[in-house]
Amino acid sequence: MGGFSPIHLLILAVVAILLLGGGRFSSLMGDVAKGVKNFKRGMSEEDTDPAKPASRIEGQKGAEPAFDRDGNRVRDEQR
Repeated sequence: MGGFSPIHLLILAVVAILLLGGGRFSSLMGDVAKGVKNFKRGMSEEDTDPAKPASRIEGQKGAEPAFDRDGNRVRDEQR
């Protein structure tokens, strides 16, 4: 119970084609295919471009505390 069988999926596909129309549905799928191709092209260009340096996120140094555990001031300057 609660799962879709292949028959349910087939009925949903037929209803979608009837509501959207054959041409509209095929153009929608063509747009999805173009998006996937552009995504793959973008991923391969990023990997093979030797002139572009690899982007890297550098970690930042943590903030130094102004007070120690006993409440005594560790540093006086303010940033």
